[in-house]
Amino acid sequence: MRAVRMTAPGVLEHTEVPTPEAGPGEVLLRVGAVGACHSDLHILDAPAGVFPIPMTLGHEIAGTVDTVGAGVVGWSPGERAAVYGIIGCGRCRACLRGEENRCRVIPVGGIGLSRDGGLAEYVVVPASRLLPVGDMDLTQAAPLTDAGLTPYHAVELARPRLRPGTTCVVIGIGGLGHMGLQILLATTAVRIVAVDTSTAALDLASRLGAHHVVPAGPDAVEKIRGLVGPPPDGADVVLDFVGAQATLDTARQVVATGGQLLLVGLAGGTLPVRPVADEPPPVPLETGVVVPFWGTSAELHEVIALARDGRLHADVQTFPLAEAPQAYEALRRGDVHGRAVIVP
Repeated sequence: MRAVRMTAPGVLEHTEVPTPEAGPGEVLLRVGAVGACHSDLHILDAPAGVFPIPMTLGHEIAGTVDTVGAGVVGWSPGERAAVYGIIGCGRCRACLRGEENRCRVIPVGGIGLSRDGGLAEYVVVPASRLLPVGDMDLTQAAPLTDAGLTPYHAVELARPRLRPGTTCVVIGIGGLGHMGLQILLATTAVRIVAVDTSTAALDLASRLGAHHVVPAGPDAVEKIRGLVGPPPDGADVVLDFVGAQATLDTARQVVATGGQLLLVGLAGGTLPVRPVADEPPPVPLETGVVVPFWGTSAELHEVIALARDGRLHADVQTFPLAEAPQAYEALRRGDVHGRAVIVP
């Protein structure tokens, strides 16, 4: 079968590999769509030894069951499914609570991370990782598994502060951010301030229903402060889907005392957190800082329900499998609108 594999750090290659077979408890899935994620770029950029090589990338997967392995119940050939990509140890306290994204044994493990992923015609996954999607378009179902799940999990972590009448600043209206904005609109009654460098992204935020849009840049903090008020007031929650130094600096300067910062993006910025009473403080007093990671399978079930109800829709840009390396280069350049989705 055709596959796109990381064959060395930073190297993606088209290859022909044997079609895998489903073992006990596993399912062979015919891949229908795979989301291209910024996390894949971090995997490509990691030094040798951090991730297995060679490895087929792709952790945002939706497809159709081809064959089932011994002992699998509840799945039949022809059924369509989304893949919950995390594979924890299954035995630690977090995994036993269904929080495999907080596994105490395996720090980062899963499909497309520590074993072959979906940038291929077929992928083998444990049957326990599948969730049904019915007749949903698979190019819509695939992004739900990360671009939908990760912001949903972040919103869940912040939900106690996302009360009616509060304000949430959403920084970065890209693959995750535009989904997070829709999740906020569908599940809360907060005022949303969307921030991005791209006019097209801000236009998308407005169309989706953001109450205010603010161009990122030197004047962003002042403009946001004009909406949320001066310190110690501010935004009750800030969701940073970028994580660059500039966005983290904006986030910490607009969050309210006692608010919450959720650092979702992986762009390499640093947040100064010090227990001091400086004025202005590096981070306001009583402010919570959380670094969300993916989400739980139960949350993915809820994300799929939102999408099937028509309240969550991915803005996708599709690429054929033959152009997967070009899709990642476009993603690196910032030329992708919404979510890049690769179709084998």
